[in-house]
Amino acid sequence: MSKNEMDIREVRYAGFWIRFIASFLDTLFLALPIAVVIYFLSDGNWFDISIYQDNVAYAMSGNAQMALAYQPKTSLQWELLFEISVLIITMLFWKKWRGATPGKKFVHIKIVDAKTFQDIDNKQAITRSFGYIASTFAFLIGFLMVAFRDDKRALHDLLANTAVIYND
Repeated sequence: MSKNEMDIREVRYAGFWIRFIASFLDTLFLALPIAVVIYFLSDGNWFDISIYQDNVAYAMSGNAQMALAYQPKTSLQWELLFEISVLIITMLFWKKWRGATPGKKFVHIKIVDAKTFQDIDNKQAITRSFGYIASTFAFLIGFLMVAFRDDKRALHDLLANTAVIYND
């Protein structure tokens, strides 16, 4: 048996829930701090937080229809700055931590090339990042694919030729 065949047999793909936990942690420790900084940089012009507060109050009182009726208007300029900042910082983590973000590192998983199981390159990182948009369409089906595939790959993984594996 060749070394490549041995490597493939030892690979453990990361499933839906562990990837969900990593994503949740990344939201808390990566995206949320960036959002706070950009909100203050925008001097509160990124979005109107008072509408969010009203929506939460409606939802807590059981009036879901009112909570969903009014959504805050956002500034495209600040939204783009947020999205680009998250993309760049995520890619920097992938580069520094060999395919991991803080959430992935915490749960011991990483992103690799789907065929070689080596580090991803910049093209794969960018394709995967933009692939999140495609995975989000149609009720998040691109993400849910992970639960039903043997190789646990989401749509963005298929587009970028990546896989998420345990970092043993």
